[in-house]
Amino acid sequence: MAGGRGTRFDVLEVAGPSMVPTLLHGDRLVVRYGAAVRPGDVVVLRHPFQQDLLVVKRAVERRRGGWWVLGDNPYNQTGDSTDYGTVPEELVLATAVLRFRPRPADQSSLRARLSWAVSALRPLRADASASRRLRAR
Repeated sequence: MAGGRGTRFDVLEVAGPSMVPTLLHGDRLVVRYGAAVRPGDVVVLRHPFQQDLLVVKRAVERRRGGWWVLGDNPYNQTGDSTDYGTVPEELVLATAVLRFRPRPADQSSLRARLSWAVSALRPLRADASASRRLRAR
Protein backbone atom coordinates (compact mmCIF):
# COMPACT_ATOMS: atom_id res chain seq x y z
CA MET A 1 0.00 0.00 0.00
CA ALA A 2 1.43 3.40 -0.87
CA GLY A 3 1.66 6.25 1.60
CA GLY A 4 0.55 9.75 0.73
CA ARG A 5 -1.84 12.53 1.58
CA GLY A 6 -4.53 10.07 2.70
CA THR A 7 -2.29 8.49 5.35
CA ARG A 8 -3.84 8.52 8.80
CA PHE A 9 -3.13 7.08 12.21
CA ASP A 10 -5.40 5.20 14.61
CA VAL A 11 -5.21 3.31 17.90
CA LEU A 12 -6.37 -0.32 18.00
CA GLU A 13 -6.52 -2.85 20.85
CA VAL A 14 -4.91 -6.28 20.54
CA ALA A 15 -7.08 -9.29 21.40
CA GLY A 16 -5.73 -12.81 21.67
CA PRO A 17 -2.33 -14.52 21.91
CA SER A 18 -1.26 -14.92 18.26
CA MET A 19 1.44 -12.23 18.41
CA VAL A 20 2.97 -13.13 21.81
CA PRO A 21 5.71 -12.25 22.79
CA THR A 22 5.71 -9.13 20.60
CA LEU A 23 2.17 -8.13 21.54
CA LEU A 24 0.05 -9.14 24.51
CA HIS A 25 -3.72 -9.29 24.84
CA GLY A 26 -4.85 -5.77 25.78
CA ASP A 27 -1.88 -3.95 24.25
CA ARG A 28 -2.70 -0.89 22.18
CA LEU A 29 -1.22 -0.31 18.74
CA VAL A 30 -0.72 2.97 16.94
CA VAL A 31 -1.21 2.04 13.30
CA ARG A 32 -0.61 3.92 10.10
CA TYR A 33 -3.10 3.36 7.31
CA GLY A 34 -1.74 3.55 3.79
CA ALA A 35 1.90 2.96 4.77
CA ALA A 36 4.12 0.81 2.57
CA VAL A 37 4.46 -2.75 3.91
CA ARG A 38 7.91 -4.34 4.22
CA PRO A 39 8.82 -7.90 5.20
CA GLY A 40 8.92 -8.07 8.99
CA ASP A 41 6.27 -5.38 9.57
CA VAL A 42 3.44 -5.97 12.02
CA VAL A 43 0.31 -5.33 9.96
CA VAL A 44 -3.44 -5.00 10.40
CA LEU A 45 -5.50 -6.80 7.78
CA ARG A 46 -9.03 -7.85 7.03
CA HIS A 47 -9.47 -11.59 7.53
CA PRO A 48 -9.77 -13.06 4.02
CA PHE A 49 -12.85 -15.13 4.93
CA GLN A 50 -14.47 -12.75 7.48
CA GLN A 51 -13.77 -9.29 6.16
CA ASP A 52 -15.51 -7.56 9.06
CA LEU A 53 -12.79 -9.03 11.34
CA LEU A 54 -9.46 -7.18 11.70
CA VAL A 55 -6.38 -9.32 12.34
CA VAL A 56 -2.85 -8.41 13.51
CA LYS A 57 -0.02 -10.51 12.05
CA ARG A 58 3.55 -10.17 10.82
CA ALA A 59 4.05 -9.69 7.07
CA VAL A 60 6.65 -12.38 6.37
CA GLU A 61 7.11 -12.06 2.63
CA ARG A 62 5.48 -10.78 -0.50
CA ARG A 63 4.24 -13.56 -2.75
CA ARG A 64 2.29 -13.75 -5.95
CA GLY A 65 -1.13 -12.39 -5.06
CA GLY A 66 -0.21 -10.52 -1.86
CA TRP A 67 1.42 -11.09 1.53
CA TRP A 68 2.21 -14.22 3.49
CA VAL A 69 1.39 -13.36 7.13
CA LEU A 70 2.04 -15.30 10.33
CA GLY A 71 1.59 -14.78 14.05
CA ASP A 72 4.74 -14.50 16.17
CA ASN A 73 3.48 -17.14 18.63
CA PRO A 74 4.50 -20.60 17.32
CA TYR A 75 2.20 -22.32 19.86
CA ASN A 76 -0.95 -20.45 18.89
CA GLN A 77 -3.39 -22.14 16.54
CA THR A 78 -5.38 -19.10 15.37
CA GLY A 79 -5.55 -18.42 11.67
CA ASP A 80 -2.79 -17.01 9.53
CA SER A 81 -1.53 -17.68 6.01
CA THR A 82 -1.01 -21.34 6.85
CA ASP A 83 -4.83 -21.51 7.05
CA TYR A 84 -6.00 -18.97 4.48
CA GLY A 85 -3.03 -18.57 2.14
CA THR A 86 -1.64 -15.37 0.72
CA VAL A 87 -3.53 -12.24 1.75
CA PRO A 88 -4.37 -9.89 -1.15
CA GLU A 89 -2.67 -6.48 -0.84
CA GLU A 90 -6.00 -4.66 -0.68
CA LEU A 91 -6.84 -6.50 2.57
CA VAL A 92 -3.62 -5.31 4.28
CA LEU A 93 -4.83 -2.03 5.76
CA ALA A 94 -2.13 -0.63 8.05
CA THR A 95 1.27 -1.12 9.61
CA ALA A 96 1.82 -0.91 13.36
CA VAL A 97 4.31 1.78 14.35
CA LEU A 98 4.06 1.79 18.16
CA ARG A 99 2.91 -0.56 20.90
CA PHE A 100 1.84 0.69 24.29
CA ARG A 101 0.56 -1.17 27.30
CA PRO A 102 -2.13 0.35 29.48
CA ARG A 103 -1.10 0.90 33.10
CA PRO A 104 -2.60 -1.70 35.43
CA ALA A 105 -4.98 -0.14 37.96
CA ASP A 106 -3.26 -1.91 40.87
CA GLN A 107 0.08 -0.16 40.32
CA SER A 108 0.20 2.34 43.14
CA SER A 109 3.86 2.45 44.13
CA LEU A 110 6.26 4.84 42.44
CA ARG A 111 8.57 1.94 41.59
CA ALA A 112 5.77 0.02 39.84
CA ARG A 113 4.71 3.11 37.89
CA LEU A 114 8.29 3.80 36.79
CA SER A 115 8.74 0.19 35.74
CA TRP A 116 5.55 0.42 33.66
CA ALA A 117 6.63 3.75 32.12
CA VAL A 118 9.95 2.29 30.97
CA SER A 119 8.38 -0.77 29.34
CA ALA A 120 4.99 0.55 28.17
CA LEU A 121 6.06 2.20 24.92
CA ARG A 122 7.89 0.31 22.19
CA PRO A 123 8.33 1.31 18.56
CA LEU A 124 7.49 -1.51 16.16
CA ARG A 125 9.94 -1.59 13.29
CA ALA A 126 10.17 -4.14 10.53
CA ASP A 127 11.91 -7.16 12.06
CA ALA A 128 13.77 -8.93 9.29
CA SER A 129 15.04 -11.62 11.67
CA ALA A 130 11.46 -12.45 12.69
CA SER A 131 10.52 -12.60 9.03
CA ARG A 132 13.34 -15.09 8.32
CA ARG A 133 12.53 -17.13 11.46
CA LEU A 134 8.83 -17.31 10.61
CA ARG A 135 9.51 -18.16 6.98
CA ALA A 136 11.41 -21.23 8.18
CA ARG A 137 8.36 -22.54 10.10
